[in-house]
Amino acid sequence: MNQDILKKTSKYLSYILRHNPSSIGLALDTHGWTDIDELIEKSKDMDLDRALLEEVVDTNAKKRFAIDGDKIRANQGHSIIIDLELKHLSPPNKLYHGTATRFLDSIMRYGLTKQARHHVHLSNNIDTAINVGKRHGKVAILELDAKKMDEEGFIFYCSDNGIWLTDSVPIKFLKIMEN
Repeated sequence: MNQDILKKTSKYLSYILRHNPSSIGLALDTHGWTDIDELIEKSKDMDLDRALLEEVVDTNAKKRFAIDGDKIRANQGHSIIIDLELKHLSPPNKLYHGTATRFLDSIMRYGLTKQARHHVHLSNNIDTAINVGKRHGKVAILELDAKKMDEEGFIFYCSDNGIWLTDSVPIKFLKIMEN
């Protein structure tokens, strides 16, 4: 399949399934799932079909989406209220957050906050954090002491696609990594 079509479809699904299903008259259930046939029907301008959706889900490197039978959803990153049925898990000792250097002053003043999303997104490896940070400008990588946070009662979840999630990360748990 043409990579441009896959990328365009992935961006479209991210927008619809994570942020604005009502823009096409689509409804998500309380866990973020929606009927694939209804999504296809209401996405007339996108020329979607089941095979294209399955290829986007199967080939998306970040595993942003999941299909279960006749339903599809985004795995995390929602700005709308969704219960992803995430289970509380103990995190690895260290987690990482990729950002742009222009955000460091604010982060080191207020910590990591979820902003308009449900959670702060974290990775368990530096390479993923670098790739995330690249999207926002000159990369800065933050290391956080997830073990200490867990010991102090902070709750962590891990989404189906391996992204670690928490509500916030106070500055006392953050360290800027050297480039």
